[in-house]
Amino acid sequence: MAQTPPSWQGVEPMPDPAEDVFPARPPVVGLTTWPSPHPFVRKGLVSQKPDGLSGPGLVTMHAPDGGVVGDAIWNPRSDIALRRLTSGDVRFDELALIDTIDRAVALRESWPGIDQTDAWRVIHAEADGLSGLIVDRYGDVLSIQLHSAGWLGLIDPLLEALHGRLGTAYHTVEMPERVARLEGVRATSWRSDGCPKKLKINEYSVRFHVDLAAGHKTGFFCDQRDNRHDFASLVGGADVADVCCYTGGFSTTALVLGEPKSVTAVDIDESALATARANANLNQVRVSLVKSDAFDWLRQLGEGDRRFDAMVLDPPKFIASRSDDRLGRGKYHDLNRLAIQLMRPGGLLLSCSCSGLLPRDDLLELVRVAARKAGRNVRLLRSTGAAICHPVHVECPESEYLKALWLRVD
Repeated sequence: MAQTPPSWQGVEPMPDPAEDVFPARPPVVGLTTWPSPHPFVRKGLVSQKPDGLSGPGLVTMHAPDGGVVGDAIWNPRSDIALRRLTSGDVRFDELALIDTIDRAVALRESWPGIDQTDAWRVIHAEADGLSGLIVDRYGDVLSIQLHSAGWLGLIDPLLEALHGRLGTAYHTVEMPERVARLEGVRATSWRSDGCPKKLKINEYSVRFHVDLAAGHKTGFFCDQRDNRHDFASLVGGADVADVCCYTGGFSTTALVLGEPKSVTAVDIDESALATARANANLNQVRVSLVKSDAFDWLRQLGEGDRRFDAMVLDPPKFIASRSDDRLGRGKYHDLNRLAIQLMRPGGLLLSCSCSGLLPRDDLLELVRVAARKAGRNVRLLRSTGAAICHPVHVECPESEYLKALWLRVD
């Protein structure tokens, strides 16, 4: 079933992974000190590199006193040199992989509401004990993103374990360009034989098209599922704006599950808007689609009289790295200020950020300053995040990337 790419498509030639991808005695990596419980160990803490392993692979971490820290994925080319998989002398072998996947799936299956969709996150990287691995399920297809080059060498047992537990038939695998640069390998993507490029999914009786070939991330934003559902329940009779709508997740859900007076969806990506139109047609609802830069559209409306009762701001990641921090914060501030000015008194503004490097409190502060400059009073009703199938590792707070502020604009 697996259709794997050539081994280790690196910037420089990299050795093929060993036939035994789960060595009984993994090579040892020495550390300068006992690391924190955080799943990442930076290269600055490495005092001894593993013998006989020049590329990514499984290793055992040893503390300066000889104590066994645990098994990890090793990559000498990444600043995150080690990604912790186990603790103490517990080996990460095929049985450990199967058990970890089984626990992750069982956790999702135990949650109320999971039967309302056939699209959900199966593995959420560090939170599920499989650092650098993202797996989403879309019906019979698994969409997999690798954020660590070490998973390339484990791809066959990984796919076998995932399909065996879930009963799925197809998969796509991708290592995005940005991640590949950080990992020191070439970007790669492939699909299993017969895997569809496009498919349809169901979410709370709302149907969506998913483009596995051209879609962002793993093809669809499962993380906003619960926020889409809750927002739809609050927009009865409202004039709604879905800003940075992508494929119309919020707008389509609002039209199907709520009873808004009107819905306008805005995005600069023409192909995303085409899918948004297809999603509306699939659900037999009508949405007004606008191709425009979000900032330009909000500014233009600010010069007129048009106002909204409810609005979603779900922009792309403005802060992808620490070098983006100042510019990205400015964008979040400006986007919220422009949006707040267009809200009718008592309006609902759902302001989102998917930048993991922007803490929730910082986003709220940016909104507070934006509201003051807009001359409006804003109340925080509640704060949510990603759907329940996206748990967060408490020792890795940056993995809580999605923040959603529910605001009343007075």
